[in-house]
Amino acid sequence: MRNAPRRAATITDRQVEQWIAVLLRVGVIAAAVVGLAGGIVHLIGHAGDLVSYAVFRGEPAGLRHVVPVVVGAVSLRTDALIQAGLLLLIAVPIARVGVSVIAFALERDWLYVIVTALVMGILLFSLLGGHLA
Repeated sequence: MRNAPRRAATITDRQVEQWIAVLLRVGVIAAAVVGLAGGIVHLIGHAGDLVSYAVFRGEPAGLRHVVPVVVGAVSLRTDALIQAGLLLLIAVPIARVGVSVIAFALERDWLYVIVTALVMGILLFSLLGGHLA
């Protein structure tokens, strides 16, 4: 007996929509929980601090790059947790584009794979500050 030909993995538009919907829901909720938890604990720990609005102080240098933010968040530093929540919120639409690239590839829709991969490249390029290296 001959083996039946293998069928390519097929997915429906509805399945892709469901994957993306779950990704968006989980991503936004995770970002909100992480950022809110960090914010609440930070406010509790600094409730009595006097704040001067005369001078603007941006985020510390240690919170301007992804790796120190992740390390700080794992160490449960409140400022890093807040920043990690924001990074998660930024990562959600980028992950959505990544899922779209995979879905279009599974559908073998190569034009959309190319266009969506180009969008992903532009997003990543701009996220890295427009620097190639």
